[in-house]
Amino acid sequence: MRFSEVKVNSVRKPSFSIRTVITLLLIVFHGYTTPAIANNNVYRNIHIGAIVDIESLIGKEVTTAMGLSVQKFNNNNSNNYKLRIHFKNSTGNPLQAVLAANELIEANEVQAIMTMGTWQEAALVAEVGNKAQTPVLSFASPAVMPPSRSRNWPFLLQIATNETEQIKCVADIISWFKWRKIIAIYADEAYGGDYKVLSLLTESLQQFGSEIEYILALPPLSHLIDPKEALRDELTKLREKQSRVFVVLHSSLSLATHLFSEAKDVGLTGRDTVWILTESVASLLDTINSSVISSIEGAIGIKTYYPEENKTYQDFFMQFRRIFRSNYPDEDNSEPGIHALRAYDGMTTITNALEKLQTNNITSKALFDTILSSNFSGLSGEIPFKKGVLLQNSTFTIINVVGKRYKELGYWSRELGFSKERNDKGTNIYDDMVNWPGDIRRVPKGWAMPTDAKRMRIGSPGRTSFEKFVKVTDDSKTYSGFCINLFVEMHKILEQSYPLPYEFVQYNGTYNDLIEHVINKTFDAVVGDITILASRSKYVEFTQPFTESGLSMVVPVKSEDSQKAWMFMKPFTLEMWIVTGAVFVYTMLVVWFLEHHSNPEFRGPFKNQLGTALWFTYSSLFFAHKEKIQSNLARMVLVVWFFVVYILTSSYTASLTSTLTFQKLQPDVTDIDWLKRSNSIVGYDGNSFVNDYLINVLQFKEDNIRPVATEHDYDWQFKNGRIKAAFFELPYAKVFTNKYCTQYTAIYPTFTLGGLGFKGSPIAADAFEAILTLSENGKLRKIEEKSLYPSGECSTSQTTLETESLSLHSFWGLYLISGATSTICFLLFCFHVLKKFRKYENQSDGSATPTEDSVWIKTKKLGQYFHNGGIKIPDRNTAAVFAQQKTDERISPRVYLSTSATPEHPHASPSTEIEMAQTSDDKM
Repeated sequence: MRFSEVKVNSVRKPSFSIRTVITLLLIVFHGYTTPAIANNNVYRNIHIGAIVDIESLIGKEVTTAMGLSVQKFNNNNSNNYKLRIHFKNSTGNPLQAVLAANELIEANEVQAIMTMGTWQEAALVAEVGNKAQTPVLSFASPAVMPPSRSRNWPFLLQIATNETEQIKCVADIISWFKWRKIIAIYADEAYGGDYKVLSLLTESLQQFGSEIEYILALPPLSHLIDPKEALRDELTKLREKQSRVFVVLHSSLSLATHLFSEAKDVGLTGRDTVWILTESVASLLDTINSSVISSIEGAIGIKTYYPEENKTYQDFFMQFRRIFRSNYPDEDNSEPGIHALRAYDGMTTITNALEKLQTNNITSKALFDTILSSNFSGLSGEIPFKKGVLLQNSTFTIINVVGKRYKELGYWSRELGFSKERNDKGTNIYDDMVNWPGDIRRVPKGWAMPTDAKRMRIGSPGRTSFEKFVKVTDDSKTYSGFCINLFVEMHKILEQSYPLPYEFVQYNGTYNDLIEHVINKTFDAVVGDITILASRSKYVEFTQPFTESGLSMVVPVKSEDSQKAWMFMKPFTLEMWIVTGAVFVYTMLVVWFLEHHSNPEFRGPFKNQLGTALWFTYSSLFFAHKEKIQSNLARMVLVVWFFVVYILTSSYTASLTSTLTFQKLQPDVTDIDWLKRSNSIVGYDGNSFVNDYLINVLQFKEDNIRPVATEHDYDWQFKNGRIKAAFFELPYAKVFTNKYCTQYTAIYPTFTLGGLGFKGSPIAADAFEAILTLSENGKLRKIEEKSLYPSGECSTSQTTLETESLSLHSFWGLYLISGATSTICFLLFCFHVLKKFRKYENQSDGSATPTEDSVWIKTKKLGQYFHNGGIKIPDRNTAAVFAQQKTDERISPRVYLSTSATPEHPHASPSTEIEMAQTSDDKM
C-alpha cells in the first residue's frame, strides 16, 4: 500500500525510539500525497497541521487514523486538491503546542490545525489561530463552556462532546449505589484547569447528598524523581480518610499504570473499595498491562459509545489494525479507540469541506464556514456543529473490570439514564451484574470498614442528666441505658449485612465537643441522647430520630381538695343538668296527664296529684316506683324514659367514680409569660443547647436561667423554691414526670425540635433503616418501656389527665327520642279525649232541643269532662233529665243534675252527682 505524504516535526529535539524514527522517515519518503501531476490532472496541495503527542499511544492511534482519512481523500482522482498533513509533537506540553502552532502557520502555511491535547492546550492554540484566522479543530472540551467562547476564539471548532455529560454520569453512578463521600484523583497539570471539573463534580454530587471528602492531585511523572515512592506517599494519606470510593478524573496512561500498582500495594483495592474510571483512563484499559489491570479488578469505567456494527466502521477497523500493527508491532493492542475515531472524523470534516468548495482559491475563512455547516454520520457518531461546538448527544458504555479484561454492563445517557440496551429507559442493571473488588456479593459500603484489629470507635457521653438514657459505670466500663440498648439491637440488624466490630469510648465533655470529635475523626460515630439540631447537621449526619421531639416545661402541681364538696356535680355539665331536669319535668307532666283520666292513684286533690306524679317520676330513676300504670300510652312513654334513665345513671356513676378515684392535680404555673414578667427562676439541663434556646427564642433573661446537673437535683431545686419551672426535652420530661407523677406535670404544647438521634456517618443511612425496622416490628417500643418506664413507677402522668364532664353533645339524640315519644303519646291521647267528648255531646243533643254553646262553655265542659274521668251516657228514660239540664245551663253557669222520682227510683234525692263510668276505651 502506498501512503500519502506526511511531515513529522518537533520544535525541540525529539526523544523518539529508533523504531519510531525509522517508521516516520519511511512515511516522509513515501509521502501521503501523490505527485502534483497525476493522470494528466494538476492538483493543488492543501496543507493541514496536527499537533499530537506522537510518542503516546493516543498519538499513535491519531496519526494512523488521520493517515487513513487523508489517503481516502487523495485516492479520489475527482478531487482538485491533495492533502499534505504536517504532524508536530507537543510532548503533552501546552506551551510546546503553542510554538508548534506558530511554526505550522508561518513555515508550513497550513490552512487548518487539529490539536489532540487538553482543553488548556486547545485554548492556547486557538489564540494563535485567531491571529492568523486559521481554523483550529480541538478534540478536547472544557468542563464548563465559557459564555464568551465564540467571542474569544472565533476560529475554534470543538469536535469532542462536553465533559459535563461524563461528570453527570459519574454522579449518577455514585447516587445509584448511595455512596456519600468520594475521593477525587487527577493528574495535576502545570497550567491548572481541573478546578472546573472538580467544581462541576461537587455540584452534581450535592444534588444527591454526596460530597468530595478529599482531592488528590498527582504531579506529572516527568516531575518526579522516584514516581513509585512519591505515589506511595500520596496514597498512604488516603488510608487515613474514611471514604473508599476513588474517582479518577484525568490521568495519562503511564501515571494510571503506576497509580493502580501502588494502590494495590497499600491496600486500597480490596474489599469494600470502589474505583470509578472516567474516559481518559477507561478508554486505555485495552493497552494497560494485564498484571496492572488485574489490580483494579471490580472497577467501574466510562467509555464513549460508538456503533461498531455498520460497514463503514468494519472497513476502517480492518485497515486500521493492518497499518497499526505494521507501524507499531510492539504495541499489544491494535484496535482503534475513541480518539482514533474522532481523529478520523475530524479529518473527514476537512475533506468533506474541500469536496464542497472545489475552487482554486480556498481561504481559511471559507474552509472554516464550510466545516461549520457539516452534518454527516461519522465513526464516533453524528457530526453537526452549532456555534463551533459539536452537537452530539453523548451515550456512555459502562464497563466493569473482570480479571485481566473488562465486560460491558450497559449504557447511560442524560435522556434515558441507565439501561441494558441503548434505547431502553430506566433499567436497574447494576445490582447483580457488577463484579466488586474482593469478590463480595453485595454493594461495597464505600468507606473504611472496621475490623477486629481496628474497631469502630463510638463515643458515648459519660455524664448525663438522665441516666436512663446513657449510663457509664466507671469501674467496670459498662454501658447501659435506652440509647445503648437501642444501638445493640440496631447493631444486630446491621451485622446481617456486614460485620461491624465496635468499641465504646467514654467522653465527659459537652455534647457539642462530642460532635466536634466526630468531625475531626477522633470518633467514628456517637451513640447517646444527642439532639438533632440544624447547626449540628451541617457537619455530621444523623440517623432518624428515635424519640419524640420537642421542648416541654415541667412545673409543680397542687391538689383540687377545695372543690370536693361539689364533686357530685362534676359528672355533668351545667347545660346537661338543666336539660335533664327539663326532660324530667316534661315526662312527669305527660305521665300524669295520661294516667289522670283512668287511674285513681293519680286523682284526688290537685296537691296530691302533683305529689304522686312527682314521686312516681323520681322513684323511676331508681326503678322503685309502686304505682300501677293503666294507660298503654303512658306505658310507652315510660319504656323510653326508663331507657334514658338507665343510660344517664350508668354514665353518671362511671364518671363520678373516675372523678373520685383519681386525684386531680393542677399545675402551679401554666403561663411562660407570667414566668418572664415575674422574673421567676427556671431550670434547664446545663449540658445541653436549651440555654441558648431559652434566651434567644423564648426571651428569658440570662440571670433567670439556672443549670441543673441531674434529674435528682431538679426535685431538690423545686422543693426548696430555687426554681419555679424547668425546661426539658420531651423524652426527659416524660421520664421525669413518670417518676414524680404526683408532684410535677408537663405543660403542653411543646416547642418543636429535631428529636434524639445517633450520629453514625457513614453508616447513618443503614442505621436509619435499622431504626425503622425496630419501630415497625415493635421492638423500639419495648426497649423504650423497659429502659425508661420500668414497672413500679407511674405508668402515666396523672397530673395531666382529668376526667371531663359529660356534656349535652353526647346525649342530645337520647333526649330527642324521649321528648318526641312523650309528645306523640300526649297528642294521641288528646285526640282520643276529644273524640269521646264529641260523642258524648252528640248523644246529649239528640235527647233535647239543640243549643248553641260558646267556646268558653265548651272548653269548660271539656275540662270538667276530663277532670271527672268521663261521663256515663244516659239511657232513654233519663233523656228528659239531661234535656232539662241543658235548659238550666243557659240560665246559670252552675250545673246541677237532678233525677226525678220514678218508679225505678222512688227514694231518689233532689240532686246528686253524675255517675262516673269507665269504659274499655278509657285504658288508652
